[in-house]
Amino acid sequence: MGKIMMRKMKDNQSGIISAVKVGGELGRRIRDMGLVPGTAIKVQGRAPLYDPVALRVMGFTLTLRNDEAGHIEVEVE
Repeated sequence: MGKIMMRKMKDNQSGIISAVKVGGELGRRIRDMGLVPGTAIKVQGRAPLYDPVALRVMGFTLTLRNDEAGHIEVEVE
């Protein structure tokens, strides 16, 4: 298993969040959405211009902009 930033993940790729590498308001907002270390995620797809990215997290679909996804480190399978 390797660690990559979430914005580099491909469609249908799964992984476990290992770290949120931003603080302040943005870091709090990301964690409030349930994206905390240890959470399993799967990339469902991307918009035509690759922004935003749709994620499957804890049974629901969540979309993130690429600049937000760039702060989340994921351990991929």
